[in-house]
Amino acid sequence: MAGHIQDRWFKTETAADGKNVREKSDRHGTGLRYRARYVGPDGTEKSKSFPDGQKRRAEKWLDKTKADMDNGQYIDPKTARTTFRQYAEKWVKGHTGEINSGEAAERRLRLHTYPHIGRRPIGAFRPEHIRDWITAMKDTVPAESYRRVIVGTASAVFNAAIEDGLLTKNPCKASSVSLPKSGGPQIVPWTAAQVFDVREALPERWQAAMDIGAGCGLRQGEIFGLSEDEPDFESGWLTVAHQLKRIRGKYVFALPKGNKVRTTPLPDSVADALRLHTKLFSPVELTLPWRTPDGPPVTKRLYFSGFQGDHVRVSNFNDWHWKPALAAAGIIPERESGKRYASAREHGMHALRHFYASVLLDAGESIRALSTYLGHSDPGFTLRTYTHLMPSSEGRTRKAVDKVFLAPKITAHRRPTEG
Repeated sequence: MAGHIQDRWFKTETAADGKNVREKSDRHGTGLRYRARYVGPDGTEKSKSFPDGQKRRAEKWLDKTKADMDNGQYIDPKTARTTFRQYAEKWVKGHTGEINSGEAAERRLRLHTYPHIGRRPIGAFRPEHIRDWITAMKDTVPAESYRRVIVGTASAVFNAAIEDGLLTKNPCKASSVSLPKSGGPQIVPWTAAQVFDVREALPERWQAAMDIGAGCGLRQGEIFGLSEDEPDFESGWLTVAHQLKRIRGKYVFALPKGNKVRTTPLPDSVADALRLHTKLFSPVELTLPWRTPDGPPVTKRLYFSGFQGDHVRVSNFNDWHWKPALAAAGIIPERESGKRYASAREHGMHALRHFYASVLLDAGESIRALSTYLGHSDPGFTLRTYTHLMPSSEGRTRKAVDKVFLAPKITAHRRPTEG
């Protein structure tokens, strides 16, 4: 790296006798005196100015810049001045994952990250800035698990910035930064009575949705996207091949979460409920784009529909039918006059999947099989989520022994008495 320190308060002139003479420049006494100049890896000249009396500091800075270039730690000062928001917005536009994932990341950044750290140059971050931000979020984001998700999104932006050469370390991963804890309290699954009470309180056209959720473990979008070609009543299997998904305010058909088609057992009781449902409410033929709002049209015959004969509009269903059913079953409080129902994230339709998991684990089903039926990509995630619901070894022992000792008595065959 070619570099030198320029003293802008003096200039060197050639006298009549040919000797170099150092004279005051027009800038003498004004502005920053020393300018450290060097040529960067891209071939362009770069510089940084220092005040009078700090020539030694300028030299040290130049030496450090050369060392950073030699060991691959160099950061271009110009790109390092890019603000977190400027870089994050480019990162979101280049998001290659699921559309909904990109939109969720953009929303977390816009609502909870930019207002706190969006204006700071990305090359100027230190761990203390992340600590202050995490502390400030406690006032605006009550759920600690969601705060962790927000920080995780920002951390992904910093990781990308490192790969792009804008900084060398991720401030979110500093040892002095205590990340919000992941996960909330342990899942408490509904009882069978609660499932049946909510089912009874729902309008009849959606009661069978409870059977699909609680009896097959489907997600809400998979339930309302269930089509005639997915259940195989003869074999007793249900293929979960797509879901009803809302993207940018528009509904589409898309692969299930994780882009993973799966099959799950279809119990006779659930199959019977679905057959009865079709007698009361004929499947509705519906054409929607595939995966994105501008995707190719796909036609499905859906088991569940709205009152207008089209697909179920999930937000309307949740506010006007699901929550009233929860209140009628005593799971959440009745709403106050003129107000909406209170938030009940833990009692969304996802609660039916938790119930399904608890039933299978209590029956002795393996974590690996449960993970497959639920569509989890990692059995370890299933284990971490539901390990507290697994029967204890002593519980299994009691059940095994009771099954033998409490069974109907069997009369022993005795050898006939010899006469």
